[in-house]
Amino acid sequence: MFFCKNKSINIFYIKCNTISCYFYQKSRKSLIFAFAMKRILKVDNPNVYARHVGAPVLHPLLSVVHFDEVSPLRNSLNNYGVYGLFIQREFPNNLSYGMKKLQVGDNSIVAVAPGQIGGGEDNGEELYLSGWAVLWSPELMGNSDLEERIREYQFFSYFAIEPLHTTESEWSSITQLFAMMRDELLTQEDSPSLQDVLLGYLRLILEYCSRIYQRQIANEDMDIGDLLKRFNALLEQYYHEGWQMEKGVPTVSYCARELAYSSHYFGDLIHRATGSTAIRYIHSFVINQGKNLLMTGHNVNETSHLLGFDYPHHFTRLFKKIVGITPSDFLRG
Repeated sequence: MFFCKNKSINIFYIKCNTISCYFYQKSRKSLIFAFAMKRILKVDNPNVYARHVGAPVLHPLLSVVHFDEVSPLRNSLNNYGVYGLFIQREFPNNLSYGMKKLQVGDNSIVAVAPGQIGGGEDNGEELYLSGWAVLWSPELMGNSDLEERIREYQFFSYFAIEPLHTTESEWSSITQLFAMMRDELLTQEDSPSLQDVLLGYLRLILEYCSRIYQRQIANEDMDIGDLLKRFNALLEQYYHEGWQMEKGVPTVSYCARELAYSSHYFGDLIHRATGSTAIRYIHSFVINQGKNLLMTGHNVNETSHLLGFDYPHHFTRLFKKIVGITPSDFLRG
């Protein structure tokens, strides 16, 4: 996922001369991340990464890396144009994934998808790793059921990333599938059914990952009552402190970040707890605040402004969606 074996080989780097990413929220821009003169490996096909770590090139659209065989390695920061799954006994420290630091426990899986950046800058330290990686081009899935199914796997989402923690049995099963996939590539390279076989292995591996992801969500259910309390308290604090005047109506991404969850993972937890979406929960909270303001003498324009809406008609539209009537009708009783 993140590693370099030989810095002298011919690779592609992106040099980012003070490239900064900005997050736009309610008519203001806040600097949230910057790459300054970072060297980034552009993994626009699976074999760029395979060559980079010294693994054999086995197929134009898919690579399988056994890290035990190519260690020692060094960190690399990668810009992915492919899908990838990395299963490690122990991941290096100080990794990043997009705009967040990533701490990965032992015997875990990390998934990456096209358009994502992850890894760690090469600091010269040699790493001895135990585990596997499989990277594949989106072209491999073309015109197959997996091309659509891949969108349903939440663990690929950029800011949804929660490393998947395997049991010893799952570790054994998944790594065996990686090894079997590599054996197919080594022994059946001329087989007309090779691509179908590779897709079959990928489906099975991804279903294992999906089961692990669902289990991790289910384990959160034990603390879901506490999560809802903290979610509600965060929204109350947001309006008590007047943050809506600067940041606007609270968003799912803001709440997830403040509660130490990724957006999609947080959304899944709230949906399991309430049967509805996190944004619906936020909107219902906001509209209840709006009702209180309307009933204490504020007109629609004032209420809209005090809740953090850009325009009164945005408030009116959401109020009608949640309550079933307009704010004006609500005031008329």
